[in-house]
Amino acid sequence: MKATIWHNPRCSKSRQALALLEEAGADVTIVEYLKNPPSRDELARLYARAQLSPQAGLRRDAPDVASDDAALDMMAADPSTIERPLVETEKGVVLARPPERVHDVL
Repeated sequence: MKATIWHNPRCSKSRQALALLEEAGADVTIVEYLKNPPSRDELARLYARAQLSPQAGLRRDAPDVASDDAALDMMAADPSTIERPLVETEKGVVLARPPERVHDVL
């Protein structure tokens, strides 16, 4: 199974999710989103597939925003506000917090 993880190697939850993907034998594409940020459109697609509002995809320490559009604008402008990790497979997308949520898309 192919999987893509939007990953921050300094984040323990992101490292744990990646390890679970690798243990499951997934063919993982790693996107270090701080170095290669997703576009606003890509973020919108990912959250729609995850059935999550973009506001729910913001880190807890990110500034409050009034709308999903504002959340997408903020994440596109400053990828450090994106909660991680996001994991996508053919079965769907999850915000893998806790990391065990990756099993939902394996």
